[in-house]
Amino acid sequence: MIKNTIIAIDLAKHSFQVCKFNSDGKIDYNKAMSRKALIALLGNHVSALVAMEACGGSNYWARLARRHGHQVKIIQPRAVKGLQLKQKTDKNDAYAIGIAAQLPHINSCGIMEEDEQGLQALERVRMLQLEQRTALANQIRGLLTEFGIVIAKGLNHLVTALPDILEDAENGLPMNYRQALAAQSQMLQLYTTQIESYDRLIAEHTRHNPVCQKLSKLEGVGPLIALGLTVRLGNATEFNTGRDASACIGLTPKQHSTGGKERLGHISKNCADKRLRSLLYQGAMSVVNKAVSREPKTVKEQWLKALVDRRGKKVAAIALANKTVRTAVALIKNNDDYNPILLAA
Repeated sequence: MIKNTIIAIDLAKHSFQVCKFNSDGKIDYNKAMSRKALIALLGNHVSALVAMEACGGSNYWARLARRHGHQVKIIQPRAVKGLQLKQKTDKNDAYAIGIAAQLPHINSCGIMEEDEQGLQALERVRMLQLEQRTALANQIRGLLTEFGIVIAKGLNHLVTALPDILEDAENGLPMNYRQALAAQSQMLQLYTTQIESYDRLIAEHTRHNPVCQKLSKLEGVGPLIALGLTVRLGNATEFNTGRDASACIGLTPKQHSTGGKERLGHISKNCADKRLRSLLYQGAMSVVNKAVSREPKTVKEQWLKALVDRRGKKVAAIALANKTVRTAVALIKNNDDYNPILLAA
C-alpha cells in the first residue's frame, strides 16, 4: 500500500470529482470541484500522489500536477472499472481511482510532454484526413457504379478517370449529380494535397528528432512508424521489459492459463494500439516480402526466412513487428544505435 496523501480525480470538462485519501488511507473528502478550484488545489497542496484515469485531458493535468511537485499516476480505465463495486457515480469513480492508485501492481501510464503530444496530434490529424479521403473515394465509386461507370481499384485510377467522366457529355450522368461530382473531385484533390503536406511535416520532424532517427534504422520502420514508436514509448521507463511494450501495443498472444497449464491464443483484437500495430505490421510485411525473394544478408533475415518457411508470412510479420518494438525499447533505454549482425561471407 502507498503510504502517502492521495488526490484521486475523476476528470471531466468543467466539473471534477476529487477524492482525497490521507496517509492513513481514510477519506478526508469526496466532492465536486470546478476547473479553477482544482488548479488552485494542485498549486497550493503539499506534495501528494495525484491519480486519474487515462482519458482526454489526463496528460495536461498530469503535467500540471508534476510542475507543482506532485507524483502522478495515470491508470488504465479497465483497472479502475474492476474496483467499481457499487453503482456508477462520480463519487464512486473517484473513490475507485484512489483505491487503484494504492495497489502496487497497477502501473502508471506514460505521461507525454507537449512536444510529444504535438507529434501525436499531427499523426492523428493526418489519419483522420486519410480516413475521410477513403470514405469520399468509396462514395464516388459507389455512386458512379449506379450509373454504369466502373473504375479500377486504386486512388490514382479514380483521380485520373474523374476529369474524363466530367467532360463526357454522353455517359448518362444527370446535370444535378455532375455538379456534385465536380465538387467531390475538388474535395478529393484537397484531401490529397493536405495529406501530402502532413507527410512532409512528419518527415521533417522525424529528421530532426534523434530518437526517431535512431528507430528509423530498424527494418521496416519509416517516418510514420518511427514517430508512432517515439510517442508511444517515450523514454521507455514505463516498461520493465521490451515484452511489456510489445504486449501493450498488442503484438503478443493473449493468455488464458489456469491450473498450471499455459494456454496462448491469438493477438488481441481489442486491447491494443491498433493504429501503431497496423503500421508495424505493414512495415514488417514489406520486409518479409523482400526477405523471401533473396538470400539472407543478416542474422535477422536468416531467422525471418526460416520462420516464414515454418509458419507463413503473416505470422512472421507479427513476430518481426514484436521484435522491432522490443529492439526499440532497448535502443531507447541504453541510448544505443542499431547495427544489424551480418552473416559471415
